[in-house]
Amino acid sequence: MSIGFKEWALVCDALGSGQQSISIRKGGLHEGRDGFRFDHEQFFLFPTLFHEQVSKLKLPANTPVPQKTGQITIQYLARCEGTQLVTDLGQVHALAPFHIWKDEVIEERFRYDELQGVHVGFLRVYKLSQPWVFPDEPKYGGCRSWLTLPELPGEISYIPVLDDATHSERLAQIKALLV
Repeated sequence: MSIGFKEWALVCDALGSGQQSISIRKGGLHEGRDGFRFDHEQFFLFPTLFHEQVSKLKLPANTPVPQKTGQITIQYLARCEGTQLVTDLGQVHALAPFHIWKDEVIEERFRYDELQGVHVGFLRVYKLSQPWVFPDEPKYGGCRSWLTLPELPGEISYIPVLDDATHSERLAQIKALLV
């Protein structure tokens, strides 16, 4: 079974370019009382335009936002190599060089609901040898993080977006911030 992890399309691009290696989540409405968890070690990055706004990201205001086409294009596979619930806002702010969200977006996620904090996942991202395209359907909508995707068609290979040394260095930097 193929699992998709919903993320803003521009964040998927940042993960796929190696600009970003973490995901910072609080959870969607369908996550339940316990909030978000990194339930899967390996998943495809499912780009979404839901709630996406360039104004919430550390990108130039004129950054083009992908448009809906009626198709989903998956370009990246991610492996979660570690997770941590971070309840210290100072530690969350220290992660700013490793993601493209603006500080106020991260603070909003951090303070949302009674339990203050966010789940940080460190991801190793791989580019698919060819894009995986399938029709968009209503079942992919809603405020949920995890989706069951159609079967992957044929053989697709994966290439890491960061070399081993860069990836290891970034992981060590992030772990040092979360001690």
